[in-house]
Parts: sequence; C-alpha cells; structure tokens
Amino acid sequence: MSEELVAKVREALAGIADPHMGISIVEMGIVGDIEVNEAEKTAKIVIKPTNPGCMSAANIAMQARINAEKLDEIDKAEIVVEGHMMADAICDMVNK
Repeated sequence: MSEELVAKVREALAGIADPHMGISIVEMGIVGDIEVNEAEKTAKIVIKPTNPGCMSAANIAMQARINAEKLDEIDKAEIVVEGHMMADAICDMVNK
C-alpha cells in the first residue's frame, strides 16, 4: 500500500468540514484508518463520528466517498462508519 496515496486520500478528505464545527473532519479525528489497493484503484475509509447520534454522519460519509473518488487513483471508495447508532444503515446507503 502506498503511503503517498493514503496521504493523498487523507488530503482530499481534509477539505470536508464538519457542518457543526466548521473544522476539517481530518483535524477533528473523524477520519480513522484509510486503506488503499492501488491495483484495484479502491480505498476503504473509516469514519468515526464524535457523537453516536450525529445527524450529519451520513452527509459526512457521502462527502468522504465523493472526495476520495474524485482522485484519479481511486475508482471506488468504501466508507465504513463506526460508533454511530445507525452505522449499518449509513454504510448501506453510502456504499450503494
């Protein structure tokens, strides 16, 4: 796995601001692990909302997928939401 590509994905996610705080989701620690498969041009991104009932979790997750897939090196991003009361539903919706 290319650490350079992981850093590029993280940089793309840094442009997403938490809608309540106005701070980058990367700076807030909402973005967890990022795994990339360069051969398959895929990324797996873990999102950990600060509040298990965060109403913006689905929006943040969808923005993360969109921003990652804007990179030439990533064709498909899978978002895994952890620690949210509706994590499974959000993951199903975002990863359709």
